[in-house]
Amino acid sequence: MNKQVWYIIDAKEQKLGRLSTSIGYILRGKNHPTYNPCETSNNYIIVINTKEIKISGRKKQQKLYKRHSSQPGGLKVETFENLQNRLPNRIIKNSVKNMLPKGKLGKRILKNLKLYPDNRHPHEAQNPIKVNT
Repeated sequence: MNKQVWYIIDAKEQKLGRLSTSIGYILRGKNHPTYNPCETSNNYIIVINTKEIKISGRKKQQKLYKRHSSQPGGLKVETFENLQNRLPNRIIKNSVKNMLPKGKLGKRILKNLKLYPDNRHPHEAQNPIKVNT
């Protein structure tokens, strides 16, 4: 069994797509020579400053996030700007989730992603490795 490796990424002033791609790459374990697509890696990623992520163009006002309560008429639609003010972690989580495999494996891998809206996090004891994306 591989040892747990913790990484830390600062999302301040970074583009959403590029950041999500690098997070997905590390979470899958593709940065190790022992990569196996049907196994979870022991990589954990801490993302700080999620409320300061950037997006290009007019997508701040035009990009829509949808959720449904499973009740008739329960569709809720929200812009990127509103969701970033309300729940900044959900933006990155949705983006990374769509880049991971669907099913049980993707859900297990997504549990290794820790998101924090500011630069404080409780994982100092794990001595995370800083990743420049």
